[in-house]
Amino acid sequence: MNDVVYKIYDNIVGLRDMTADEKSKRDAEIKEWNDESATRKLAQIKEIRLEKLIETDYLANSDVTMPDNIKTWRQSLRDITSNHTDEDAYDLLLARDSDGNLTHSVWSKP
Repeated sequence: MNDVVYKIYDNIVGLRDMTADEKSKRDAEIKEWNDESATRKLAQIKEIRLEKLIETDYLANSDVTMPDNIKTWRQSLRDITSNHTDEDAYDLLLARDSDGNLTHSVWSKP
């Protein structure tokens, strides 16, 4: 935990150094946060995937014929969690350009 600042604000004393117990608790919080990184990224991917699927749900109506390329794209969205299973893959899926647009090809609607 190299860049951890072990200071805490106390209403009575003001800014002070953490006690050993407070440092230990803070380290545990940071470790838990870091350990849950992949879970948070996967949740974000699933949220984006749901938004993309919702955008084309109207094509699944019985009176509309869904084009094959859209069917394939929707299936690739549903397969994201089985085709991309580690945190490095999650980083690639969540990569954005300078304008904030997702850059991975899986998100591009045909």
